[in-house]
Amino acid sequence: MKKIIVGENMEKAFGEDAEKVKVLNGVSIEIYEGEFVSVMGPSGSGKSSLMFALSGMDSIDGGKVVYGGKELSGLKENELADLRRSEMGFVFQQPTLLKNLNILDNIILPSVRGNRRKGTKITEKAKALMQKTSISELETRGITQVSGGQLQRAGICRALMNDPKIIFGDEPTGALNSKSANEIMDIFSEINTDGTAVMLVTHDAKVAARTERIMFMLDGKIVSEMRLPKYDRTDVDVRIKKITEKMREIGI
Repeated sequence: MKKIIVGENMEKAFGEDAEKVKVLNGVSIEIYEGEFVSVMGPSGSGKSSLMFALSGMDSIDGGKVVYGGKELSGLKENELADLRRSEMGFVFQQPTLLKNLNILDNIILPSVRGNRRKGTKITEKAKALMQKTSISELETRGITQVSGGQLQRAGICRALMNDPKIIFGDEPTGALNSKSANEIMDIFSEINTDGTAVMLVTHDAKVAARTERIMFMLDGKIVSEMRLPKYDRTDVDVRIKKITEKMREIGI
């Protein structure tokens, strides 16, 4: 498989002097085309910082991140923004949607700038994604008129608008009930099956059990890794058991 992103000896710290805390401590990682990856660890372990570094959303103090042969530190801010918009998609725990726009317009908005598709083509793409994620009936509703699970589906639609090579998810099911969380993970699995790489940051073994490679972080380092076969609903309990046993072994 071809590498999408390579991080080498990444270093990142917050604070000054005695209060300085390293959130990335010499982390190296490779993400490949079509992978379904998760990163687990306790709060403060550096898992979100790792995602932000790999996506160019945050700079690093040392080491390097290479995407598609380009080192991110060598790109200007507008170049980084264009790269994220055209090549990456992002789904967060709380979807950052605008209250003054309806669901359809929220999905479309980030794709308008620099998109060669005409307005009608963009709208058609958004409606097709809404159909795929079972929220097509919510086009004209405001963001306060739908459930958390429906909002997250809208966030996923928005992330997919420009056909990204990789989707980053930061605790994407963290604010959802178990039924909605399972439905969102079904969507991520389908996205991955279609060929898009997915990297999720999570503390939930049930979420990680849906992925095929799990990296465990502690104190700014990747301390262990686990590979699982392609997800099968019939072995989910076995997968969760393996993950929780590994977490106990590591001390997470």
